[in-house]
Formats: sequence, structure tokens, C-alpha cells
Amino acid sequence: MNPLAVELNEKIEQASPDVLALLSERGRALYWPKGILSQTAEARDKAHRFNATIGEATEDGGPMALRSVLDQVPGLKPADIVRYAPAPGKPELRQAWQKKLLDENPSMASVRSGVPIVTHAITHGLALVGDLFVDPEDRLLLPDKFWGNYRLTYEVRLGATIETYNTYTPDGGFDVPAMREALLQGPDKTILLLNFPNNPTGYMPTRAEVEAIRDAVVEAAEAGKRLLVVTDDAYYGLVYDDDALQESPFGLLAGLHPRVLSVKLDGATKELFVWGLRCGFLTFGAPPVDGADAILEALEKKVMGAIRGGISNCAQLSQSVVLNALQSPKIGDERREKLEILKARALRVKQVAGDSKYTESWDVYPFNAGYFMCIRLKRGVDAEALRLHLLDEYGVGLISNGRTDIRVAFSCLELDEIEPLFDCVHAAIGDLA
Repeated sequence: MNPLAVELNEKIEQASPDVLALLSERGRALYWPKGILSQTAEARDKAHRFNATIGEATEDGGPMALRSVLDQVPGLKPADIVRYAPAPGKPELRQAWQKKLLDENPSMASVRSGVPIVTHAITHGLALVGDLFVDPEDRLLLPDKFWGNYRLTYEVRLGATIETYNTYTPDGGFDVPAMREALLQGPDKTILLLNFPNNPTGYMPTRAEVEAIRDAVVEAAEAGKRLLVVTDDAYYGLVYDDDALQESPFGLLAGLHPRVLSVKLDGATKELFVWGLRCGFLTFGAPPVDGADAILEALEKKVMGAIRGGISNCAQLSQSVVLNALQSPKIGDERREKLEILKARALRVKQVAGDSKYTESWDVYPFNAGYFMCIRLKRGVDAEALRLHLLDEYGVGLISNGRTDIRVAFSCLELDEIEPLFDCVHAAIGDLA
């Protein structure tokens, strides 16, 4: 193992042997090299005459660039368009996103957390979590309604084992007792992945439910379990019900116990409606131990090594656009305007899909947030057969999820399209039944 990796592992172990035990074999081997990038950083500070270190072409004191490229982004300087960004991201963007997190999530005020690290959106953040913490056959614990890409990320890529528990209780709340039982019965190391608002169901738990999740995590840790708690906040802020938690669960699930490490994954992708910019963030929440800062620093360097070894760095242009947007005085009003549009669609879907005229065709899973909602089919109709029939006979595209569930992305439906869509689904179920 590289001596730099050994040094980082020793720092983590000194502060928390439990955090070190959570690291995967790859995670223990990762480090930030003292190579070209570190030498370039030193030269940037001290090479006042000539700096011939970085693999960029320059002219006239700045980056060499083509006018046909620069003319497409007239509001940005050439350096903010074409230059390499640091492996952990633009420092100004990282600070701006951290400020946003603290402003919008009051519970984070008491959490010892690192500065957000820029990722190539949340899927990349999930992969980085896997690099650091997931060994073959490690257990990933999820509700049974979950985003299918978790399988590719953790089972296919890394050989983990996904285990599930019931998402909903019979009365329609989040099934915390099922999650608690799974935590307590599981192996010594578990990765608990929570995605709220949930994809595919569009459910955001209440504060009381998240507090019950917190209590279950502490109980499992007290019983001797080592836990990595990952909050996938891809749809953060898109909450349409006042009874649901209005901030990220991360603030309530970080800093809980010496045997619990927390990670928050979020991004501009949905929050700022810039899906194609692929700009996300990874934030560690340290356990309540002496030396928490040393843990955060060492984990950041390991993530930097994983980024360097995988994609080198994230796109400068995307980061510059997001940073400028965060600094705009108009962004708050703009986000609220889009939230109201999505909220109106969600409320209309709730009204329409729950109409008694559809009772024979489906039940509606509880939803109050995000982009999606799900229905559970009745009359013995198979979800995949229904999806294909809707495409072929009605020109309607939906997602089948398992044998009984259909996911509807109301985020891309205008208000006047909602009832006709559900009429088509009802008619197609009648066809097949």
C-alpha cells in the first residue's frame, strides 16, 4: 500500500477505528498523490517567473482558447470555461454550496461536516461512496421502492448485496419499524441508503418519522453495528406538503454515534433544474469523536484520489455556471416559482389519480414531493404488459417498476395533460383485464 494511503488510514484509525473499519479495501488504498497536481499547486503559489507545470496551453497570460468556443458563453471569462478545475471542485463553489446547505438546513448547524466536494452529479457521488466503503458482499439496506440504478452502482460494479424492507406501513407512513428490524438483525457493517424525496414513490417522511429513523440508527450502533448512513438528496427542496420534513434528513442523521458515519449527496441537477450540467456534491458528516476534523480531512483526500483516478476532475464550465447562478439575487424567487408549478401538478395528480372512478384499476401510493408518484395495479394486470400496451395503443410512456407498480413522472406533465393520461391508463387496464 502506498505510504500516503497508510498515513491517511493511520489518521482515521487514531480518531476512530470504527470509521477505518467502514472503509472498503479500495477505500483504504486510496490517497491523494504528491505528483503533478500537488507540484503544480506549489508552482502556482511560488513560480513567479515561469510556470511550466500544468498540461494546459496558454497565451497572453491566460488559457489558450478558440473564439468559436468562447463566443458561446459570453458571460464567463475564458478561465471559467476551459481551464481544469481542482479535483475537489472550485473552492468558491464549494463554499457557496456549503453556505446554501447551512442556510436551508437548520439541523446541520450542530453537525461537524466537511466542505462539500464537487462530483459529476449524484450518480458519480454514489459511485465514490462505493469506491470508499463498499466491498464485495457488503450489505446495502434500502426500502423496497428504490431507484434501479443503485443495483448497477453497487451490485454490478462492486458486488454488494442489496437487501430491502417495506417502504410503507399499512396506514401509508414510512415503515420505520421494518427498517429498524433490518438494521438490528443485519451484519456488523451496514450501508443504510435513504433517498428522500423518494424515487420512484415521491414520498418525503415527516420530521417524526426521520427522528424515529435516527433513534433506530443509534439503537443499532449501541448494539455494536458499524453504519454508513447515506442520504441521497437528489430531489431536495421539492416538497409539496407542510407535514413533510422541510429540510434534508442529513442534519438529523449525522453526528449521532462514534460508530456512525454520514454522507450527504445532493446537487444542482434538480435543485437548480440543470440536469445536463452534471454538477453534484458530496458532504461528510463526522461521528462525535475527538479528531473529527482529521477524519474529514483524510476522507476528503481519499475522495480526491478516487476522482483523480476516475475522471481527473469535474467540468469547469458547469461549476462556473452553477456558482454564478448561486450568486444571483434572483435565484431564490426563480426557484420558488418553479416549485409552485411542480406543486400544482402534484396536487392535481393527487386529486385525479385518487378519483373513485379509478378505484377498480389501482391504488395510489402516498406521495408528497419530488418528480414522481406510483400506482399499484389491480385486476391482475402486469405492469410491464401495461407499459407496452400504453405505448403501442395509446402513445403513452410510463415506467413499470416490478410486477404491480407504474411510475408517473408528473414533473413533465402540464396540468391539462394529467387527467387524460390517467384516463388512458384506466382504459388500458380495462383492455388487458
